[in-house]
Amino acid sequence: MISDSTTLLPDRPPRERILLAAHDLFYRDGIRATGIDKVIAESGVTKVTFYRYFPSKNDLIRAFLTYRHEGWMTWFTDALQRHGGRPSGGLIPLVATLEEWFRKPIYRGCAFINTVAELGGVLPDVLEICYQHKQDMVRVIAELLPDGLNRQQLANAVAVAIDGAIVKAQLEAPEVAEKQSLKSLETLLVALNAFAQSTPAVKAPND
Repeated sequence: MISDSTTLLPDRPPRERILLAAHDLFYRDGIRATGIDKVIAESGVTKVTFYRYFPSKNDLIRAFLTYRHEGWMTWFTDALQRHGGRPSGGLIPLVATLEEWFRKPIYRGCAFINTVAELGGVLPDVLEICYQHKQDMVRVIAELLPDGLNRQQLANAVAVAIDGAIVKAQLEAPEVAEKQSLKSLETLLVALNAFAQSTPAVKAPND
């Protein structure tokens, strides 16, 4: 889910048109800056139709985050495979994977980090969706690491490094050929990769 969804709007069912329009508007312009009337106009539905599917803006926010999560995770796992990621194969494919995302014209950072920054503790269930998204990302990262004693701890550290690179990439001009966010991330991943390789593997109880 790193492409413009509004190109998919024609001939889609009303609920899907609303969700796709909200996805692009929320991600591009921000949740607070996007009013319901704007979503209705972009999706081409009536107010009655909108409120039939989404009784409140909070319902739409939850649906947006769920949709974004499912789409982004599908893209993330597919992109990792395209760039050479494999179980216990190491962390370096993460750099090319994120570069693919960072160079998209519609890149606006992480929708979940942005949502937490905007809404804070206003909607606890929204925070839970964002937290679960990051946990799912960590699980995918962990699969790239050898089955060492500190695999989960290292995966969490990698996720922190990735989140930092995501935010830093938002500060960089899109046309810059050499992304400092990616260079810094690669430096960290090389070090973490070497550390993971030096960690003893988990042994079975009978070994």
